[in-house]
Amino acid sequence: IKEPMLRDIGADYFIVYQQQDFTKMDIKYDVLLDMVAGSSYQSCLQALNPGGRYLMVNPRLVNMFRSLLTNIFTDQIVVFEFASEKKEELQQLGVMIDAGAIKPVVDVVYPMSEAVEAHQRVEQEQRLGSVVLSWFPHHPASS
Repeated sequence: IKEPMLRDIGADYFIVYQQQDFTKMDIKYDVLLDMVAGSSYQSCLQALNPGGRYLMVNPRLVNMFRSLLTNIFTDQIVVFEFASEKKEELQQLGVMIDAGAIKPVVDVVYPMSEAVEAHQRVEQEQRLGSVVLSWFPHHPASS
């Protein structure tokens, strides 16, 4: 279901994570961006090329400590970052969207009265983009 949307926004290759574990494939990566809370730190490192870079977003505390050891004792670089929503960053995103540099993908817009349903859709991992809650009741849910 997600393939056409991913190809439309520029993906050359993708992996259906429910069917394939990218860390067990015969492919090594130069860069991994990990935004999945349950990823195996060691498996991700093993999927990197020598000198590869591993970026974790909102990592677990234990993986932050592991990253320090990895950076000291290997040629791989591990960096972690916490997602933020600073005003300047959001404004920059707006500039990039206006310029066409990035294209936001909205899956469904729910009225605030259907917040529970919106949250369930996100948890099901079946969405094709962002799930949006609207304060305005005249915005019907759309797919």
